[in-house]
Amino acid sequence: GPCGACAVQIDGARVLACLTLVAQVEGRTVTTIEGLAREGEMHPVQAAFLEQDAFQCGYCTPGQIMSAVACIREGHAGSDEEIREYMAGNLCRCGAYPHIVAAVRQAALEAAS
Repeated sequence: GPCGACAVQIDGARVLACLTLVAQVEGRTVTTIEGLAREGEMHPVQAAFLEQDAFQCGYCTPGQIMSAVACIREGHAGSDEEIREYMAGNLCRCGAYPHIVAAVRQAALEAAS
């Protein structure tokens, strides 16, 4: 559970799939990275990650994006420091953190406008 790569959303809340029993999600809405796009259009956070080059190997990218969506929705994207604090549970071995923060900031600004 320390890396955050398996982050998903259950009923809109960010959770780590590796620490969640299937029985705990029975009857609840589980959203994975594949469920973010709508009608062939990437979610704004997915698009921002591409635009900001916020990934390298891609291993952590799904969890980073799922956490970023929750970060913005929960109102924790007011500053780079706040984004870094919220996203601290997601590790990136490639060190793409500045780009990840930039992508979250971009998507948050787009959501606000």
